[in-house]
Parts: sequence; C-alpha cells; structure tokens
Amino acid sequence: MFQNIGVPGLIIILVIALIIFGPSKLPEIGRAFGNTLKEFKKATNDLVNGNSDEKSKIDEGKKLQAVQKEDTKNTGS
Repeated sequence: MFQNIGVPGLIIILVIALIIFGPSKLPEIGRAFGNTLKEFKKATNDLVNGNSDEKSKIDEGKKLQAVQKEDTKNTGS
C-alpha cells in the first residue's frame, strides 16, 4: 500500500503534519513514535530469540533454590 509514496509524498505528509500539530509538538510526536518502535522491535526480538533472558533468570532461580535447600539441610543436621 505505501510502496509507491516516494519522496514527494513524504514531503507532503510532513508538511501536513507540521500544519496540524505545529512545530513545537512534532519533536514530541517523533520521540514517542521512536520509543514505541524501539519497544516493538525489542518485543519482536524477544519472541524470535525465545526469551533467552527469561530462561536464564528461571535457571538462576532454580539454582538459587537448590543452594538454599542444601543450606537448610546442612544447618538443620
């Protein structure tokens, strides 16, 4: 759908956005759009990579529980 916009179409869209939102709001809108895009890319990468960070946190939690169980066994005897 947006494959045929080209440079003149983008310029027209930017001019219309400038007229509607004004020069003071455009940086805020751009920043919000950038942050949203960054969060979306991060979530997509997490899904593609299988949430490796969450898996490592779960593994660390299991190791910690095992160490705590051994400590309670050693101090209880």
